[in-house]
Formats: sequence, structure tokens, C-alpha cells
Amino acid sequence: MSTTPNTPASASREPSCKVSAGPHDAPSSPAGKRPAPPCTLVIFGAGGDLTKRLLMPALYNLAVDGLLDDGMKIIGVNHGERETSVWREDLHKSLQQFAADKASTFHAGKLDDKAWNWVAQRLEYMAGEFETDDTFAKLKQKLDQSPGGNVIFYLAVTARFFKPIVEHLGKAGLLKEGEGAGEGNTGGFRRIVIEKPFGTDLASARDLNAHILSYADESQVYRIDHFLGKDTVQSILAVRFANALFEPIWRREYIDSVQITAAETIGVEGRGKFYEQTGAFRDMLPNHLFQLLGMVAMEPPNSFDAEAVRDKKAEISDAIQPLTADDVVFGQYEKGPAGIGYREEPDVAPDSTTETYAAARVYVENWRWAGVPFYLRTGKRLAARRTEISVQLKPVPFRLFRDTPVDALTPNVLTLRIDPAHGTSFDFNVKTPGPVMQIGAVQSSFDYADFFAERANVGYETLLYDCMLGDETLFQRADSIETSWCAVDDVLHPKTGGAIPVHGYAAGSEGPAEADALLARDGHSWRPLKQDAVEKK
Repeated sequence: MSTTPNTPASASREPSCKVSAGPHDAPSSPAGKRPAPPCTLVIFGAGGDLTKRLLMPALYNLAVDGLLDDGMKIIGVNHGERETSVWREDLHKSLQQFAADKASTFHAGKLDDKAWNWVAQRLEYMAGEFETDDTFAKLKQKLDQSPGGNVIFYLAVTARFFKPIVEHLGKAGLLKEGEGAGEGNTGGFRRIVIEKPFGTDLASARDLNAHILSYADESQVYRIDHFLGKDTVQSILAVRFANALFEPIWRREYIDSVQITAAETIGVEGRGKFYEQTGAFRDMLPNHLFQLLGMVAMEPPNSFDAEAVRDKKAEISDAIQPLTADDVVFGQYEKGPAGIGYREEPDVAPDSTTETYAAARVYVENWRWAGVPFYLRTGKRLAARRTEISVQLKPVPFRLFRDTPVDALTPNVLTLRIDPAHGTSFDFNVKTPGPVMQIGAVQSSFDYADFFAERANVGYETLLYDCMLGDETLFQRADSIETSWCAVDDVLHPKTGGAIPVHGYAAGSEGPAEADALLARDGHSWRPLKQDAVEKK
């Protein structure tokens, strides 16, 4: 999460690098931004969906913005022999298709030939198995010929390859950094980017961390969560800490409850085999939703320095009260208005008990949040696509309005809309027109598109750029990963009572009724997924 150069935090992190001239120079970088240091990006899994859909579009957008150094090189490693020209053309076709389908993903909704040619010249394909010594010997030979020595290894592969790839990198000497290498230094940094799932429970996460850290230092490991690459997620800190209106009330004395929602209308989309092994809870709660919870609940850091921010987020992970079966509801979509049931999906067992919906009540055991429930929910085949955070304030005393024609006052709710709508809204009460004191609920809202020019973004641009700079603010540390898994371990491995029951819900609905009952026990209710005022925009 790089800050602009006029801030003290960025002054110490801004790289000193030289952009060399050439026939395919990248466009000029935006004001206040400098290109990342020259480096070689090695992508394991170069032929995979992640590389095509997210990494390459993000690199292309960074090139359009002039944020990549002219000395950039990209080596794609994958199974199977293939000419570099064939790989380039495959990526080019994918980018063209994405540009046509998703204008917001690319500048001007079409490819810029100059920027693509700049990227294409820096692509090189290398065939290799991820678990053989020959692959890494060959890679070492290529990297020894690269200028500068700065290398990022991106593991865009399934989780079973994380350990062997890191082990082979370590044994081949590819993780050794040059003397004095580090942020803003072109003396030879070596960094590893690892996608989720980072473990499947506490024991496996600890084992994976221990294995990786036996070959690399913690400062070299960038555990990526693409939720944190969204501008609207990073904006949570700005809303909280840059506004005197919000920060004084951001505590248990004024806040009644918090809801964090990540709802999807799609099903498993052909990923039944993966989902059968994972489920909604593992896939979303201990990582994506806990990351959002951390941004909402963390104490103010002393600066936006990476460790200052990550220390505060780690405190929240450690303060989460371990969840029990009473705090959790699981659901599975059945045939409904939005389509077929989960058990009818390809590669799904006809008697599957895998959850496609998970809701949880979470408490943070610290001074600021004691007694405030955080309600988290995620699910597929729901009534609307919506990722948002709703902060509900405590009610005001009703006595003043006891003689007015209202039974209760609508609660004040601040909603941070993350996806697909980007913005903020606030629900509050006013007097309706007329001679009688009657209260009416209204909403004030702001949309990013009304104030800021839309920027091409797939969610990985900031994360890749920060990794090149050596800014770890938006990446997870080992301790935070493990404390998050620790908080849910009793749900994944219940000591008593058996497995969590899975309740059915109709495809296209708001979720299982049992999730409503979870909140009703506390006198609360979910915010409706279908919200006309927002849906019409």
C-alpha cells in the first residue's frame, strides 16, 4: 500500500532506480509515482488461469501506468514444452478478450499496442516440472544472466506445490540475497509470493510456515490476499483515521454491531472438485473476511509503515475469541429461482455435506471492542452480489419521541461498499415534512465514480507493485495467519458435538433461515442483500 512521496512513510521506501531508454519504453508514470526497481518476475504456473486472468492484466496495467522499470523481465515456468512466441500469443489473445468483455479492467477498454509490445518483449517461457532439480538448475542459469539480481518468485500454482517449490528454490541457492539487498536497493532481493489457501487448518498452516521459513526469511515471504488489493478495502483506513467524524465513535461505547458480507450470485462454476475439499468457511472466513475485520477493528498505527500496520492487524487476529459451534451456521444451496442445487453441480458428490454458505458471530476481546458482535457471512448462489461492511451505531434514547407516531427509530448505519458498487452510505433519521413531529429514515451516499476517474484495475496491480518496492503492508505475516486459523480451529475440528450441521437454502435466496436465527438471538437482523437504492445505481 504505497503512499505518495511527500509523506514521511514513503520517503524511506521510495526506490532509487534508473529507467533505461529503448524502442519500447513504458509510458510515463503518474505524478508522484516512480517505477519499481528493475527485477525478474518468475511465475510458476505460467499456463494457469490465475496468470491469464489476473497477473498478466495487472502487469499490463502497470506498464500502461509507467510503473514498471525498463529492466523488467518475466519468466513463465510451466509443465510442457512450448515456444515463448506461442505463450505470448496465448496471453495476448486472453488480454484482448478480457479487454472486450470488461472495459473497467483495462485502460480505454482496449489494449494499448505500445504497452503490450513493451510487456511482450520481456516475456520468456521455460518448460519445467515443479518438483525436479533440473528445472531449478536451469532457472538459476537464466537468473545468473539477469542484470541487478532482483527476483520475485510468484507461486501461481495449487497449494500442494508450495512446499516443494520453496524447498527447491532454497536448495538451489535461489533465495540468497545480495549483501545489503532490500527495499530500494538493486543489490539482489529475492522474494516469494504465495497465494491462498495458506494451509487448511492451524496444524497445516504452522507446518507450511515452518517449512517455508526454513529456507527463506520472513521478510522475503509475501502471503497475498487479493481482497487487500482493492482500493475500496484500503480506503477503510482512510475513512477511519482521516475523518474526525468517525474516529471518536469507532468503539464499543457507540457501535452496536458490525456486519461483514461477501455474497455471490454465482455457484461453484465448474470448480466442484476444489470446493468439495474446501467449502465456504475455509475458503473465505479465516482469510478474506478476517482481513476485512482486521481493517475495521485495528487500533491506529503510528504510521503507514508496513510493520506498524501489520502489528496492529496481528493484535486483532490474536484478540479474536475462538469460535464454537454456537457461533457458526453452515448452508448449502439447493435448486431454486437462481438455478440448480450444489449437489447437481459437476464433480460434486450426490450426498455432499460441503457448505456453500457460512455465517459466524465473532467477538474481539480487547478494550475497544468488548461486547460488540461482528457478524460475518459469505455464500454462493445468493440473492445479490455484494461485498460490504455495515457499522451499526447504538440507538439513541427513545423517550423524547415517545409521543410521535413511530414505534422505533431506524438505526444509524455506516456502510462501506467494496464490490461491485464502490462507495459509502449512511442511514440516519430526519423529520418528515408537515406539522407533526414524525421521523423518517433517509440515506446519504457517495460513489467513487462521481468523484474520481475510474482506473483500470483487476485487484493485483497494487499488490505486485508493492511487492516490487518491498512494501509488505498489504501482505500477511506468519503470526497473523496462524492466529486466524487458531480462532476457527474448534469449528474445523470440534472436540464435542460432531460436525457443524449444513442447512439448505434456495438458490437465489438470502441464505438459510438458521443464519437469521443466529442474529435474532442477539436482537439483530442481517442487512438485506437486495437493496433497491443501491441496486438501481
